Amino acid sequence: MVIVMAPEASADEVEAIVSIVESAGGEAFVSRGVSRTIIGLVGDIDRFQTLGLRGKPGVAEVLRVSVPFKLVSRENHPTRSVVSVAGVPIGPDTLTLIAGPCAVETPQQTLAAARMAQQAGASLLRGGAYKPRTSPYAFQGLGEDGLRILADVRETTGMPIVTEVVDPNDVPVVARYADMLQVGTRNMQNFALLQAVGGCGKPVMLKRGMNATIEEWLMAAEYIAQRGNLDIVLCERGIRTFEKATRNTLDISAVPVAQGLTHLPVIVDPSHSGGRRELVLPLSRAAMAVGADGLIIDVHPAPEQALCDGPQALVADDLAELGRAVREFPPLVGRHLAAGAGVPA
Repeated sequence: MVIVMAPEASADEVEAIVSIVESAGGEAFVSRGVSRTIIGLVGDIDRFQTLGLRGKPGVAEVLRVSVPFKLVSRENHPTRSVVSVAGVPIGPDTLTLIAGPCAVETPQQTLAAARMAQQAGASLLRGGAYKPRTSPYAFQGLGEDGLRILADVRETTGMPIVTEVVDPNDVPVVARYADMLQVGTRNMQNFALLQAVGGCGKPVMLKRGMNATIEEWLMAAEYIAQRGNLDIVLCERGIRTFEKATRNTLDISAVPVAQGLTHLPVIVDPSHSGGRRELVLPLSRAAMAVGADGLIIDVHPAPEQALCDGPQALVADDLAELGRAVREFPPLVGRHLAAGAGVPA
């Protein structure tokens, strides 16, 4: 069961509902989004129905939700949500381009990649300061030094930062620098990390686990929402199948399926799914055609020297074509390119 509070509901009215539920032996989890507050209830549903919750001050609706991912479900929230990242929208009316280096290496490399991304139409800057790698001998990222580089580049370009966090203990320091925290495929079911980012007060991008079903993906999002954060963006980044021709298999059908089940925005990562530069543009077009709310793309000024994922990073000619695609295609499906610093509205 979930309680939807009215937009004008006060903090005291929210707290009063929590107190009523707890006095009846239940638990109440308050989740706040941009436009409304939702309270998820755990306990005896029949007992809750005797409490007269619908008539309490500040309550807009009381809903019984049948799916297990109650807070992120469209049963609870029929209209699709818009998540704002430092003023940049991700949602059903826009196509939001997030781009930058897979890994932050130097200030010069990061700024050059940001300029390339911005010219292509990106309104958000992605860059990894902490890099979970399959091999313990691979580049693991610069840590807080990388976060400082990203913050300096944001100051120069005006682009808000999207960056990954891999350890619950690092959430406070990453949240000090980042505008949006990313949970990667290897951590989709790291429940301690999901709970930590749920309480960080910043929007979260949740990548689908490489072996995860769509329901498992949405249940991971529920962990974040249950800790009070409804500003979640889902990212389909390819799943592991028997096919070896691509790095991962982009499950393009996951976009409309997830959008039918959840109110959260759904974006696509064509870089990590294809794994090769020549596949990124075709997969980007497919993502836009199927209704993705955004793209997250790897960019590098010298991919042959990249410390991480150079073969999939776009270069100048590719970015020019991507720039044309993200400006020309969205209007055909009733959207427009999300504006940001250096990106025309």
